[in-house]
Amino acid sequence: MFNTFKRFENFGHSLNAPGYRILARATDDIRAAFDLAKKRGLTVAARGAGRSYNDASLNGGGIILDLSAMNLIQSWNPATGVVRAEPGVTLEQLWQKIEPDGWWPPVVSGTMKTTMGGCLSANIHGKNNFKMGTFGEHVIEFSAILPTGAEVTCSPKKNADLFHAMIGGYGMLGIFTSVTLQMKRLHSGLLSVDAYPAPNLRRHLFALQDGAPDHDYIVGWMDTFAGGSSLGRGQIHAARHLREGEDPKPQETMKLTNQILPPYIFGVFPKSLLHRFMKPFANNIGWRMVNLAKYVASLPKHTFRQSHAAFHFLLDYVPNWELSYGRGGLIQYQSFLPKETAESAWAEMLSLSQKRGMPAFLGVTKRHRPDKFLLTHAVDGFSLALDFKVTDATRPQMRDMLQEFDRIVVAGGGRFYFAKNSETTAETALAFYGEETVKKFKRLKKRCDPNGLLESDLYRRIFG
Repeated sequence: MFNTFKRFENFGHSLNAPGYRILARATDDIRAAFDLAKKRGLTVAARGAGRSYNDASLNGGGIILDLSAMNLIQSWNPATGVVRAEPGVTLEQLWQKIEPDGWWPPVVSGTMKTTMGGCLSANIHGKNNFKMGTFGEHVIEFSAILPTGAEVTCSPKKNADLFHAMIGGYGMLGIFTSVTLQMKRLHSGLLSVDAYPAPNLRRHLFALQDGAPDHDYIVGWMDTFAGGSSLGRGQIHAARHLREGEDPKPQETMKLTNQILPPYIFGVFPKSLLHRFMKPFANNIGWRMVNLAKYVASLPKHTFRQSHAAFHFLLDYVPNWELSYGRGGLIQYQSFLPKETAESAWAEMLSLSQKRGMPAFLGVTKRHRPDKFLLTHAVDGFSLALDFKVTDATRPQMRDMLQEFDRIVVAGGGRFYFAKNSETTAETALAFYGEETVKKFKRLKKRCDPNGLLESDLYRRIFG
């Protein structure tokens, strides 16, 4: 039944592990994979598009259950905005199906290449978390197969404990087979975007907090090389949906031809080659120049209109951009801090990275609110995602620095998001989840997966 034995990588190409790939095309294939794992003494980890920056879809020596072929949109109702889809359906498939009918997914990631199963397993957040919450908050119900072979349907009221634990549970309780979601109504294919600079970390966080109530989305870019009084400076992009009647040609702006990101620059140069030209800049000097130029360009405050795809999916502007970081790949570190402690914690982390000569090449900030999911990463505060280049020479020092970051975050009452962080330990996970939460998750794990078939490198790392 094994399709192949191969070495799998994370999205950042900084981690890899060998595994037996099984391609699932239907629910019976999932059951068969569980049966085979039990007979052979192996474990199973689900994988969709493989877009996680860490080890969430790696399973060294075990089975990788590839769900990418379970990619049917099973039903779509343009009158109500309710969609049902298999776990391998990508956000790209989803928005291109619904957007011409005047709808948009309520929460999306920074790339359209993620799958529905992956979005649900990680309980992704977007640039509107402060207003719309996480992906899971818009799920009407889902179906899943447990390692016992049982099929369950969960909603906020039916099997509510499993609903709130499997969403954000990184595929360790069961495998999603279908997801039913409520979409968001649109009145235009465009957003109105306000772009303005933030001269330092304090002003940066104030801008996120003060700008959020007046907009539907807000996100910040941070110049992680700036120090002194300019530490944490950057640019804010705050966007709102156009109201009915604001767009004189809504049917035109909602056409897919006006949403799809162009594959060429100036209609000539293929974007697929751009990452090769970015490689010479993938060092501290090069990225310092890039960050400085970006901040200077952000100084005039301005307002413009932008398509939904262009605003949301910045990570898809340059195909294979992650390859520009070189052979060692990149590590993305994301922390979530309460609004009371974010400034001091991030000031310490940014200063530490600069002092150690390993500044992040990119920093992205967002405004957040809490949610009710068991393994939640959300707080009433902010998040900061940092991209670090890693090499064989710097990997040990990078690990030490990021684990020092962990101590700063935990001391500030913060949390982590395990579609990103790859160096966080089980001790740190226990510290921020809390002993009672971890015990509750493990009780559900024992109930749903009594033979311990579902495991990944991530699960072993953060739950021992």
